Formats: sequence, structure tokens, C-alpha cells
Amino acid sequence: MSRIARRFAALKAEGRAGLVAYLTAGDPDIETSTRLFEGVAAAGADLIEIGMPFSDPMADGPAIQAGGQRALKAGMTLRKTLALARHLRERDADTPYVLMGYYNPIYRYGAEAFARDAVDAGIDGAIIVDLPPEEDAELAGPAREAGLDVIRLATPTSDDRRLPTIVRGAGGFLYYVAIAGITGTRSADSGAVREAVARLRRHTDLPVAVGFGIKNPEQAAAVARAADAAAVGSALVDRVAQNLDGDGRAKPGLVDAVLGEISALASGIRAARRERA
Repeated sequence: MSRIARRFAALKAEGRAGLVAYLTAGDPDIETSTRLFEGVAAAGADLIEIGMPFSDPMADGPAIQAGGQRALKAGMTLRKTLALARHLRERDADTPYVLMGYYNPIYRYGAEAFARDAVDAGIDGAIIVDLPPEEDAELAGPAREAGLDVIRLATPTSDDRRLPTIVRGAGGFLYYVAIAGITGTRSADSGAVREAVARLRRHTDLPVAVGFGIKNPEQAAAVARAADAAAVGSALVDRVAQNLDGDGRAKPGLVDAVLGEISALASGIRAARRERA
């Protein structure tokens, strides 16, 4: 059983949803980013998404775009992102780590080499935002051979004719994009999320994580009442930006501020479990 499967099984046994926390590797600088990621699991995240910075993140809103630009300016690369993952895995044998980003850096790296090196670094899955199921064979094949879950995305426009294609060959969990549009711009509607998750469950036995539009503990709790996990990214990257000085450098309290935000989100999700119980 993979780390992702084990984690969702443990969450189910606890009777609660999980928190998937996203941060961009290398944001705002490599040293600060490393310290941030080192504390994310202890702060309450159940799964961790490591953002691969890219110059043209078309599905991401202003917050994550800016975070990616900061990371690239700081010298972050895909190879350094994998080195960060290896460092984190050496410290933590159990937390699932998922890479999230765009295919161009992987294409340049080489799909087979990427899949092999990602698994070797301790990565459990990959979410490639701009690689639809019809086009992902060149990555999905090497990924499955290496033991890397290819995590697919479903959206509000994914109808019952489209969903079988999305879930076929998917691994780890299904990531439901709760809003139509880019990340961090609008809030997810809890009623629509409940309906969408119920529909997705008719098509797959994979756990369902919901993201894009969760900004605070109350919204995370609302999603946690319906889904297997709530995924939060823009709100955390925003917190990074709020703790930079005028020159874009990390203020002394940045790490604590971001980890505090993660703890608050995790508490909101655990409160939803108590309410459901």
C-alpha cells in the first residue's frame, strides 16, 4: 500500500478528512522554503503538495504566480525541488509528498528520468495541471512503472461522459477543482462541493480532495464535511507574501506565521469531524 493510500485509510479510520497543504518550492528563498516545508506536517498537514515553480502557471491566480516568480528568482529548479523532497523524506518517512505543477519542466527533464528521480527522492504522486488524460501517456506510463501516482483533476465542467476518462488510470486520489477559473480568486460553494463529491464517488473509489477556493478554517471545515481532504494553497502562499519586507526578503516571523495558518486550517478540519460525530 502506498503512503497516500495508507494516509487516507488512517484518516478514514479516524473518521475525519485530511488537510492537503501546498507551498511553492523555493518561495521566497530556498533556505526559508526548506524551513517551511520541514514544519508543515507537524503543523497539521496530512499530505503535502510541493509546487514546482514555473514561469507560466496558467491555472494559478496572482498569489501562486507571484510565489513561483519569487522561487525562480531565488534560483529554484526542478532538480533542486527534487533535492528538497529528498531532504524532507529523510526527516519524515510517513507523510505523503505530491509534486504539483506544469509539464514543461518535466518534458525538458525527461518523463522517464523525472518519474524515476521523483520516486527515488521520496515523492508519492504528481499533479500535472496542464496534462489532460488524453495526453498524459508519455508521463503516466513511466510514472506507473516507477511507482509514482498520477493524480488527475476533475472540475465543475467534468460531466458524467468525461469522468470515466479522467478516473481511468488515475492514482492516489482525485483532485476536484471546486471553482471554474484560476486559483485563489473565489470561494468554493459548500453545497456545490457536496453535490460534486457525491457525483465523483459514483465514478471512482479513489479518495476525493477538494481545492481551489478554500481560504480559511471555516471553508476548510465545510469541505471536510463532504470530501476526504481539503487542499489549500493560495491562502498559504498569500501568508508568505504578507511576511516579506519591502525588498521581498523573509521577515523573521514568516515561518511561524505560515505554520500557524496551517495549524488553524487543520483545527478547522478536526472541528468538522467533531460536528459530524
